[in-house]
Amino acid sequence: MKKSLTTILAVLALSSGIALVQTGCAGTSTQESTGEYIDDAGITTKVKAAFVRDPIVKALDVKVETFKGTVQLSGFVDSQEHKARAEQIARNVPGVQNVTNNITIK
Repeated sequence: MKKSLTTILAVLALSSGIALVQTGCAGTSTQESTGEYIDDAGITTKVKAAFVRDPIVKALDVKVETFKGTVQLSGFVDSQEHKARAEQIARNVPGVQNVTNNITIK
């Protein structure tokens, strides 16, 4: 009986672990799936690279975060033109679904 109970507990523990692994990859409204995380990291990198190439936007002054295709811009820029340009650049990056522009003008 003791061995049977141990076997049952082991099977339950293993099946619970498998359930956790299977649900750990799924996204929710507040958490990204593994694939979404990878996609968003790529979008963030592309937006930052586009800022570096742009003569108007100072890439080091604008912070970029991406969650489920929505890019959030924050930081400080010198003018409304720079703020608008940063948003325009971000919107033109493939994969960006929306841009939230929280950049502050100095």
